[in-house]
Amino acid sequence: MPIPLEGPWIAGTGPDADVVLSSRARIARNVLGFPFVNRMTATQRREVGHLVRETLQNVESTDDLMWIDLESIGDLDRRLLVERNLVSSQLAKASGQRAVAIAKDESLSVMVNEEDHLRMQLLAAGMQLPSCLRRALDLDDAVERRVDYAFDRRYGYLTACPTNVGTGMRLSVMMHLPGLKITGDIDRVRRAAGDMHLAVRGFHGEGSDAAGDFYQISNQVTLGVSEEDLLHELGEQIVPRLIAYEREARDLLRRRNRAELEDRVHRALGTLRSARLIDAREAMKLLSRVRLGAWMELLDDEVDRTALNRLFLQVQPAHVRFGMGEDAPVGTGEEDGERIRARRAELLRTALTPS
Repeated sequence: MPIPLEGPWIAGTGPDADVVLSSRARIARNVLGFPFVNRMTATQRREVGHLVRETLQNVESTDDLMWIDLESIGDLDRRLLVERNLVSSQLAKASGQRAVAIAKDESLSVMVNEEDHLRMQLLAAGMQLPSCLRRALDLDDAVERRVDYAFDRRYGYLTACPTNVGTGMRLSVMMHLPGLKITGDIDRVRRAAGDMHLAVRGFHGEGSDAAGDFYQISNQVTLGVSEEDLLHELGEQIVPRLIAYEREARDLLRRRNRAELEDRVHRALGTLRSARLIDAREAMKLLSRVRLGAWMELLDDEVDRTALNRLFLQVQPAHVRFGMGEDAPVGTGEEDGERIRARRAELLRTALTPS
């Protein structure tokens, strides 16, 4: 499976890109007349898959989608899709007929027969929640003109998980918060997010940790609120406040501990340029510090920000294995064996050492 490494957040551009890598709007929907996925027969799964594929082929804005039957590809390809946040780990590991439709630029993916019949997500670089929401709603309207959704006048759109009932909408941003992590304020952010009914997840969403100081912030409440309410709260109030807190933390580190901050950044870059073995967690941690230094202009020589963003994906286990070609061990359960760690270190040295 080709991996162009040009997804919407890779370039490191867009509004507030120093803190916000990407914005996402995700809509969960189920087709009227079919049970939820966990109660469906194999025949019903195929019927829903065929219906969704046929529908997307007739929607003008989705005419360039690549349809991937997850049963027909190998474990390595499924892991690649998870690492790129195009499918959930749940969908990749499930059994039975399931699929994903992906735009060539990876700004749109539609998961089929995950927890719900459809999960449509729109992605954009930087802080662009309004445009993600608008495009998601446009796609949802186009699909709903061709497919009857499971809908209740009192509760709204019906979903397999009660937390998605209502709008079925999740808005989220992927934020890079190393300043708050270094100053020790990230736990306060987590507690405040919980008080505001927000979910705080890691680099790969639900069930993942905050590798590389990346945090995915999203709404948890979908019942009794409109899409506009969600956008106003998250996009106009909460996220701008978090961006400001992160920038204040970076400024504080610069004023009070500049030498220590520069030492962290340069040591991280030096390690990445010289290591012979490195696991994914350490690579993400060190890349996070280098990215912080690049945006704060603390590095003596320029490090390309787009190249840095690519590396956050390229150092993931499945991406390293993919780059190793047919000799890469697949299905062994050894995510970070010595060969993988050596190849990752080589990749980092090549990418970050000046020519």
